[in-house]
Amino acid sequence: MRSTFLAAVLALLPLAALGQDYATGLAAAARGDYAVALKEWQPLAEQGLANAQYNLGQMYRRGQGVPQDDAEAVRWYRLAAEQGVTLAQFNLGVMYDSGEGVPQDYAEAVRWYRLAAEQGVADAQSNLGLMYQDGRGVPQDHAEAVRWYRFAVEQGDAAAQSNLGRSYAKGQGVPQDNAEAVQWLRLAAEQGLANAQYNLGIMYDKGQGVPQDYAEAVRWYRLAAEQGDADAQSNLGVMYAKGQGVSQDYAEAVQWFRLAAKQGNASAQSHLGAMYGNGQAVPQNNVSAHMWFNLGAANGHAEAADNLDLAARQMTAADISEAQRRAGICLKSGYSDCE
Repeated sequence: MRSTFLAAVLALLPLAALGQDYATGLAAAARGDYAVALKEWQPLAEQGLANAQYNLGQMYRRGQGVPQDDAEAVRWYRLAAEQGVTLAQFNLGVMYDSGEGVPQDYAEAVRWYRLAAEQGVADAQSNLGLMYQDGRGVPQDHAEAVRWYRFAVEQGDAAAQSNLGRSYAKGQGVPQDNAEAVQWLRLAAEQGLANAQYNLGIMYDKGQGVPQDYAEAVRWYRLAAEQGDADAQSNLGVMYAKGQGVSQDYAEAVQWFRLAAKQGNASAQSHLGAMYGNGQAVPQNNVSAHMWFNLGAANGHAEAADNLDLAARQMTAADISEAQRRAGICLKSGYSDCE
């Protein structure tokens, strides 16, 4: 999360202490007049006012009133962060974590996340937990990850709720407990977090921590899929293909497989290849099947690799060459030109 400067500045200092120019900039930003906000805040930021420095960082990060410039955003975040602005510390951590505006540096990301986390910023606590979970910038430590997730969930942070749920599901840093996993995933899913909705769908799909319920799995997969979650889109396609929790509908399955496949989801690419190979809701086409199997195999899907070999045995050399050519075009286009 990258918090808005409006919420941040109101929490940092009373407006009277910041001065009339700052308040004028705040009012301008609230109505979307970033040119005026920039005019008021730039001199204050250059004079060392931390709030204004943070706000300029937000404006450069988003391209509001200025050309979008991550490096410039980092410069202003750093100035504010060094004065103790917690949201600037968090955002600076995000920039180091993602390598935006600075070379990617997980240890530096951890340093800034920790400063903000120790002052109670929930997003920083959640992200710091994730760094410990993945062993990025710090030695991997699942118990420490859980400790930071718990700080964040006390503030209702959805990402931390989801990550704590996954920790229980995997037994990482806590005893394995699917029922506890479901509890935390549900809290995050009900806040609209797509990844939590997807994982809650899996729990219902497999009957882990809850009675198996395909209809409920479909409901959660759909909520995540409609937010663009590729894994959820692929799984929703499977539910339609098998008629689990919904009436069997190959056309609907193809629609969801295609959405996920064009995001690079290997499982969906394999399933879409099978739909073309079998002629289910699409004309039977070995070239298209081979193309999607090839893409899925290239993305590490073992079943796609097996199906690629099977499809090739039914094709001429010319058809295989055409399928490979189309796969290359599709891949080069970032999956936008795959038909």
